[in-house]
Amino acid sequence: MAYPWQRIRLSTTLPRLLAILLLALFLAGCAGRQPVPRPTGREPATLRPYTIKGVTYVPLRTAVGYREEGVASWYGPGFHGHTTSCGEIYDQYKLTCAHKLLPMHTMVRVTNLENGRSLVLRVNDRGPFVSGRIIDLSQAGARELGVHARGTARVRVEVEGEVPGVGPQGELPGPFYVQVGAFANMANADRLVSRLREAGYAGSRIQTKEIDGVRLNQVHAGVFPTTAAAEEARLRLGSRFSGAFVIAQ
Repeated sequence: MAYPWQRIRLSTTLPRLLAILLLALFLAGCAGRQPVPRPTGREPATLRPYTIKGVTYVPLRTAVGYREEGVASWYGPGFHGHTTSCGEIYDQYKLTCAHKLLPMHTMVRVTNLENGRSLVLRVNDRGPFVSGRIIDLSQAGARELGVHARGTARVRVEVEGEVPGVGPQGELPGPFYVQVGAFANMANADRLVSRLREAGYAGSRIQTKEIDGVRLNQVHAGVFPTTAAAEEARLRLGSRFSGAFVIAQ
């Protein structure tokens, strides 16, 4: 059987065949390895207005002097291990809380007006979105304040001092990372971190955590000094890594 290239002079076709072969190998390599968006400031997502159940909320750009009284509730098992609004993994056993307006990582003193108990918690989530409630406590916070058994209680919420690093633009202190993946296989995490570093994210890292009995190697692109820088990177990386989100160190 005669192949097509046997009908053409070898001296003229060999260089062309080699060039075609090299081009095919290059394109195959590119197809299996899409480029990671490179670092390039937009406002953090947690400071932007958002709408829930037809109600639009405009987050405060500074927490200084904030104080209010109202009904507190708590949330736990159904959200434990899930991602919070600030990108952290919700841990119902830590002293955190959800607030509709306060900047993320604001430290607040919550006082149960029904029994006098008082406790400092950190805001790391948005909520509650039930009419008449002003703050959602973690399960741990609810137990400490005596709210867990009843489910709700009337409380006073006050900012515990000035939030460190929060200025006129509502910026919070870093460092911050963008989580772009989580792998059971460490080799996959290592490969992705290498790609991120090659793309200019020199501070990228791997953190291994156990969530609901599963050991995961989380890949974080970074590192970013401000939430604005981290959010801008998340927008870039989100086009390549679906579900990317900002986390605090």
